[in-house]
Amino acid sequence: MRTAADKNITDSNNTSLVYRTLHFFTHNAFTITVGVMAFVHAVLLLIFLIAGVMPLVQFNFFSVVVYIFCIILCKFGHILPVYASIILEVTIYTVVSTYYVGLRCGTYCFLFSIIPIIIYFGSNLFKGKQRWGVVLMLVLNFITFTILYSSFYSITPVYNVPPVIQLVLVIFSAFAMVFATMFYNTIYIFASENEVTHLEQRNRQLSVDAKEDALTSLLNRRGFLPLVSDLLKNRRAKNFCIAFCDLDDFKRVNDTYGHEAGDEVLKHITRIINDEMHGCDICRWGGEEIVILMRDYDLKAAMIKTENLRKNIENDPTSFFNKQIYVTITIGLVESNETFRDPESMIKVADERMYYGKQHGKNILIYEDHQA
Repeated sequence: MRTAADKNITDSNNTSLVYRTLHFFTHNAFTITVGVMAFVHAVLLLIFLIAGVMPLVQFNFFSVVVYIFCIILCKFGHILPVYASIILEVTIYTVVSTYYVGLRCGTYCFLFSIIPIIIYFGSNLFKGKQRWGVVLMLVLNFITFTILYSSFYSITPVYNVPPVIQLVLVIFSAFAMVFATMFYNTIYIFASENEVTHLEQRNRQLSVDAKEDALTSLLNRRGFLPLVSDLLKNRRAKNFCIAFCDLDDFKRVNDTYGHEAGDEVLKHITRIINDEMHGCDICRWGGEEIVILMRDYDLKAAMIKTENLRKNIENDPTSFFNKQIYVTITIGLVESNETFRDPESMIKVADERMYYGKQHGKNILIYEDHQA
């Protein structure tokens, strides 16, 4: 018996399959179009061969060859000549086929089948004022139909095909028209909705990027400083601490193992800090500098916490292509008090303490001021 979870998984898989299919059709629409056109003319070739209309057998054979060549052009990205070839070929074919077998066979419907092609691909190929060319092609398409229909309305065709062939041709031509309309409307709707979704995701990502570091997903200065500022303004809040951390000799890591290894070290250190400092606000201040906001921590509790962090980083190397890269960290720690008026002044004190630690051995926690 299927559970609700099984049904959700199946629905998700079906949705994913539909999405992948539509994504494939949208991104290969021109090649698919040309392939379908070649197939349509191959079917018409067979129909006219059965009907004994040899001029149209020859024309359809030529059309198949043209579309095979167009497939090659698509592979090399030459889309505009393919676009022009489709419009010209269908227009000429409609006129020639109507001349040989008449209006009753319905081949004039192929003129309508290329309307969605003219609009969809024209809108992608042309920009700005060039798009008026799409309107012009639609007008010419209608004029061609009007002249064609009025010219052959009362003229006996060259070939009088059997009624069964006429019926097949009418149904096939009408199907091509309806299929083209449905297909290009579907991929247009999908592409439009996909673009809207992509823009929404991009806007969300831009919003995140404005406050987060791309490499580590930690806060950046823009996202971090307002948090400290709010705590400083709220004097009734409990004391808090800020730890200014800097990886020791990080340039040596980049020089020895490469910048890719350096990035991996930063991400590994970020994971350690996130695990150890759970509930704290963590900021990549710049380069290998990381600042930690420890809410509701007094200096003593913060000292214990950051010392554990220092030891964990010292003893937990980064694995990079079977290499174990050991790094250490120097930390400057400061507790909030009424003398700090802005985040920068408090962070500056933590930075100065960290710098003192750098000058006196590194891999150390400094939590009070010293004379240089």
